[in-house]
Amino acid sequence: MQNSFDMTTLVFLALAVFVAWKLRSVLGQKTGHEQPPTDPFARRETPPLRPDQAPPADAKRDNVIRLPGAAANDPAAAPMPSADRWSDIAPPESPIIAGIDAVVRQEPSFNPREFLGGAKAAYETIVTAFARGDRKMLKGLLAKEVYEGFEQAITDREKRSEKAESNFVSIDKAEITAVDVKGKMAQVTIAFVSQLISVTRDAAGAVVDGSAESVSTVNDIWTFSRQLGSRDPNWLLVATESAA
Repeated sequence: MQNSFDMTTLVFLALAVFVAWKLRSVLGQKTGHEQPPTDPFARRETPPLRPDQAPPADAKRDNVIRLPGAAANDPAAAPMPSADRWSDIAPPESPIIAGIDAVVRQEPSFNPREFLGGAKAAYETIVTAFARGDRKMLKGLLAKEVYEGFEQAITDREKRSEKAESNFVSIDKAEITAVDVKGKMAQVTIAFVSQLISVTRDAAGAVVDGSAESVSTVNDIWTFSRQLGSRDPNWLLVATESAA
């Protein structure tokens, strides 16, 4: 009886040691760095995929991250712009914004803020080139009809042996007042307000127009045009007028 008890005790002890060893190997030991218990009903963020992993078959399409350039090949994938993205250019519901959107639909890279910066540079370049009589510079910036008018004025001035000087003090304002798109042709009209020192002298150097010392406020309305989608990125000046 004693032997039977001793054998039974040994068997149970061996089983207890074996079970403890298996639990230890499966659960491990506490190290003080364990993660807290998880809530099976808590909302979880899907972990990012590694480059060598494919998304699960039931993944929602709105979780797909498109690579740069994908939107250009898939118009439906392009993000919808916010209604007030050009609020510093014009009111959201104005015809100007509608015109800008029409340009952007054909040329997504068009940015009216950058356009205004380029237009200001073109405005100053054209005014000073006209004063110098720089036909070559003007020809690359003006539409044919406008260039012919500028060139004729330069020729008339040269016949009178007059020389003009124009120096910008500042461009105080450059505001888009209209954007029109007809087919592939786009026109953007800008109102400029500038401070300018302008003078014209005769062959003897006497002042015949303007002043070499006075700063004048000049109000101009210029219209630039370009064929959208063209490889030529330049916008040409197609119309000019002086504002009151």
